[in-house]
Amino acid sequence: MEGIFRKMTKFTCLVAVAALVLVPAAAMAATTIKLAHVDPAEWQSSKKGAASLIFKNIVEGESDMKVELFPAKALGDENALVQQMQEGTLQMALVSGAMAKICKAADVLNIPYTFPSAPIAWDVMDGPFGKELADFCLKKSGLRTLAYGETGYRNFTNGKREIRTPADMKGLKFRVQPIPLYVEMVKGLGGEPAPIAWSELPNALATGVVDGQENPVGVIYNNQLHKLQKYMTLDGHVYAVDFILINDEFFKSLSAKDQALIKKAARTAGLMGRAIQQFNTAEGVTKVVAEGMQVYSPSADDLKKFKDAAQPAVVKWLRGELGSDAGWIDKLDKAVGEASKNQ
Repeated sequence: MEGIFRKMTKFTCLVAVAALVLVPAAAMAATTIKLAHVDPAEWQSSKKGAASLIFKNIVEGESDMKVELFPAKALGDENALVQQMQEGTLQMALVSGAMAKICKAADVLNIPYTFPSAPIAWDVMDGPFGKELADFCLKKSGLRTLAYGETGYRNFTNGKREIRTPADMKGLKFRVQPIPLYVEMVKGLGGEPAPIAWSELPNALATGVVDGQENPVGVIYNNQLHKLQKYMTLDGHVYAVDFILINDEFFKSLSAKDQALIKKAARTAGLMGRAIQQFNTAEGVTKVVAEGMQVYSPSADDLKKFKDAAQPAVVKWLRGELGSDAGWIDKLDKAVGEASKNQ
């Protein structure tokens, strides 16, 4: 009897082991990618929301990997997301302004009036310059740039008067992001910069603490800022780039097949984000005009006045900040020049 029991126990163990061997490896430990961003989840109105959703659908549709999305600051602001990626607790994120804090060279993209058009910006970021910047920032941060998206052109609004030239900005106080480059830009244009947190902006406009602000058209409309401002100038002073980032150690741990899929999905996500942003900009201008806002699109001559007023001050400040890496300013200028000729 005892011998039979031992045989049955041995047989049971063998069956259990065999069952484990037969279970697909993917079912035992499927790779999960946590992807976070600070924008709303709705893909129709959010460039990051659209980009992250299509990334998820492509990756999950063509592999056993799972993608968990954390939109709308669910895991914190952009600085927090960058830190979590560097610590390895978060695999991916879409960020814009925070990139310059971990790779200062990325700040060259914020030099005002650098990109004459969005297609030129796309050619620059998707070409040799964008690849070189991605490689450089990877070494600085440990985060790999998979692709570039778009936050869009930033424009000035105010509640006092139409702004057609830099001279019209004199005496006006503008809320800017708490970023030194934006402070220098507004100073160069003759306005008075006021670094204020995003959450405090509506109240600052409503109470007259500031006269105006600057943001992409979609952000202005979707956050109802046009109801607190009468005038908008489509000067497009800064073209903001979205960085689609992944922790490099995590990326290298994946199979070559999964790496290729993630790259493809990220590239598609960047294009999707750009498309949604372009749509929101065009639609946003129409909507704010319909709701009573006065919108002015500067002529080429007027835009040159803005550029001549703002760019030298910002470039001088940035060269001092970048030090030995200041060559990135000239690299970008050359890349924009070449892309402009090709178009």
